[in-house]
Amino acid sequence: MLFQLSDEQKLIRDGVREVCKKFPPKYWRDCDRRKTYPEEFVRELTAGGWLAALIPTEYGGSGLGLTEASIILEEINKSGANGAACHAQMYTMGAILRHGTIDQKEKYLPKIAKGTLRLQAFAVTEPTAGTDTTRISTTAEKKGDRYVINGQKIFISRVQHSDLMLILVRTKSYEEVQKKTDGMTLFLVDLREAGDAVHAEPIETMINHETNTVYIQNLDVAAENIIGQENRGFYHILDGINAERILIASEAIGDARWFIDQAVNYSNTRVVFGRPIGQNQGIQFPIAKAYAEVEAADLVRFQAAGLFDTGKPCGREANLAKYLATEASWNSANVTMTTFGGYGMATDFDIERKFRDSRLLLVAPVPNNLILSYLAEHVLRLPRSY
Repeated sequence: MLFQLSDEQKLIRDGVREVCKKFPPKYWRDCDRRKTYPEEFVRELTAGGWLAALIPTEYGGSGLGLTEASIILEEINKSGANGAACHAQMYTMGAILRHGTIDQKEKYLPKIAKGTLRLQAFAVTEPTAGTDTTRISTTAEKKGDRYVINGQKIFISRVQHSDLMLILVRTKSYEEVQKKTDGMTLFLVDLREAGDAVHAEPIETMINHETNTVYIQNLDVAAENIIGQENRGFYHILDGINAERILIASEAIGDARWFIDQAVNYSNTRVVFGRPIGQNQGIQFPIAKAYAEVEAADLVRFQAAGLFDTGKPCGREANLAKYLATEASWNSANVTMTTFGGYGMATDFDIERKFRDSRLLLVAPVPNNLILSYLAEHVLRLPRSY
């Protein structure tokens, strides 16, 4: 198969590029230095409809496929920006789209598409459960036609910049269910109405990625806020994982291409011992290797997105894309840092900022070692390791 952009896809890429030009490196350096949310950038993307790419046209979105969404996020990161500030607005609504009732879709999706309602927070991870989602302990106790939620979530991003939050809880304890993935339910919470029942405490990290510990105490939620079926929430989030991994791969590819561009440009202009450093094979080979890796990851990304858009199984390809792209991005980051030498540590060159950003994708939203476990078990048919 040939993975070449159509004319429409090129227009999408070029349109996103024009938006990103309005936010030069200084804007992102300032956000990083002050640890502030890039509100102006997110508003600009929202106004252009870029974050509504995956919402069907009948709900006010663009009705595009995951391939086009991946092009949008790749271009954002390739410009030197960071799509993680708002990527959840693009795909978190998928749970409502796939499993919500008609009333829920009509109530929320048009406003999410327009940007008057933000759904950027997705609360699954807990301090003691980690990636073992079946061991979450946040509970929802049924009281009539309502539920009372209590528990704690961690590394929940963009809570302060979201009106709504999806939250996965246990409506049956681990001990009550025969299958450990049963007994979990997905709720949609309106944070504007939650009051003191939801309290977020920011976690300071090495990157400007607004994330929090979220405490939930006696949060009263109506049964109509359940997304999908009660006790089937784990499966409702599972079918969105492939989309997320493909889009994360796209961001990593964008990062890698940004790094390679910086390394090539610097190598051609930096003169030491009377010659550009790019003339030395010690500089050339690592950059060329990084380029080869990202081009290979790009092909798998488009294969995965194409399978997803046509409704075909893509678990293998989605996981491969996330793994290959994030590893290629991190290698490109290291190569570029080495190419720049001491200047790579200087904030004015933006290498160290993007270097820190790219490291996150090796461990989030899923660690690459768990992807290797998935490939070993489900693709290579090796014994389950955990």
